[in-house]
Amino acid sequence: MKPIVAIIGRPNAGKSTLFNRLIGEQRAIVEDMPGTTRDRLYGDTEWLGHHFTLIDTGGLQDEDEYDRLAPSTISERTQLQAQLAMDEADVILFLVDGSTSPTAADHDVADVLRSSEKPVVLGVNKAESQARQENAIEFYELGLGEPIPFSSLHGIGTGDLLDVVVEHLPTVGEEAEEEEIPSIAIVGRPNVGKSELVNRLIGTDRSIVSNVAGTTRDSIDTVIEWAGVRIKLIDTAGIRRRGSIEPGIERYSVMRSMRAIDRADVAVVLVDAVEGFTSQDAHVAGYVAERGKGIVIAINKWDAVEKDSHTIYAFQREATEAFPFLPFAPMLFISALTGQRVHDVLETALLVADERLYRVPTSELNRMLKEAVAAHPPPSKPSTWVKFLYVTQVDVAPPRFVFFVSNPKNVHFSYKRYLENEIRSRWPFAGTPIILHFRSRRRDD
Repeated sequence: MKPIVAIIGRPNAGKSTLFNRLIGEQRAIVEDMPGTTRDRLYGDTEWLGHHFTLIDTGGLQDEDEYDRLAPSTISERTQLQAQLAMDEADVILFLVDGSTSPTAADHDVADVLRSSEKPVVLGVNKAESQARQENAIEFYELGLGEPIPFSSLHGIGTGDLLDVVVEHLPTVGEEAEEEEIPSIAIVGRPNVGKSELVNRLIGTDRSIVSNVAGTTRDSIDTVIEWAGVRIKLIDTAGIRRRGSIEPGIERYSVMRSMRAIDRADVAVVLVDAVEGFTSQDAHVAGYVAERGKGIVIAINKWDAVEKDSHTIYAFQREATEAFPFLPFAPMLFISALTGQRVHDVLETALLVADERLYRVPTSELNRMLKEAVAAHPPPSKPSTWVKFLYVTQVDVAPPRFVFFVSNPKNVHFSYKRYLENEIRSRWPFAGTPIILHFRSRRRDD
């Protein structure tokens, strides 16, 4: 997993401008108004061969709240934001506004960061003029080491800033290696019963259970043994759609949930049977699929649903409509409250974890390709003729297949889907996304 660099600072310090410049795209909304950044944004970047993930956060307090809140409340909130970033990041990039002198909010954050064992880099933004670069010396009073003047808008001094950041990144082998056991993350929107399911699986109240949405703030790991197999269970905070994420603690809770998915082998997406499928459920499941993780859909609170002989089929149809991109995901109907079929969750998740690691022999793959093309040739015209040469599996977890063809650009998306279905008809890869690449055998293509 790549190191995390969190950019923190008060509103309008230029965090989003720096974030956009470093990741090389206009992903964060930039406006000359404090508090514009409302959602957690992250992106991967690289400097001098060092790859890391950059986190753009909202301001420590927004302008409207600043006018309303008492100084003591503002101090508490700024310190809380700094503490959350300090807990999560490998390196903290603290941005201050070089067009002003150090503020009370800057000192509040500095008080927290000085007690941190995490490295802190102090960047003085908006220092595009010689006078502001010289005035950056004022920020020595924060007690966070040498202030580095730069301008995220003009790109002046950003290289010097990154030089210092990468000096503090953990090197390969610096972090303790985690035990190689299957990792299963329990994910879903708030209040669907994630912590209750984890507690039922481990047989003790390891996580706080409450019917108040958002009780779980951190991702919690628990190693258990089930049927002779050691398993790491990861309970996570509820994931909302980005437009629904509140500033402050919830933003960091979601960030931690995303990281939990990234380090899991399989994610169990919990859905509330009483409320049915929502766009938030699709948002969570979509993120899991995008990351190439194994996925199991668990319909929780099944005991609270009035059922007849057609109810389960109705839910399956609704799931197909809600998750059209997950036809391969196993679906379970459980009750974390009563324990109904909860151990099917572990059994199915372990099956999916094994499927992610399956490798198909090249000879069998090419036999499949030959038969698939013969049964249903790719649609093409004389000027866009497509000839399949061979296929091979190049990776696992998730499985990746490379098809070598005469003209990759002319392979229609419907034919790609047909080939994926042909693979799954012979090797199901249950609960596992598979990735298909189409390439020309010629080097210049």
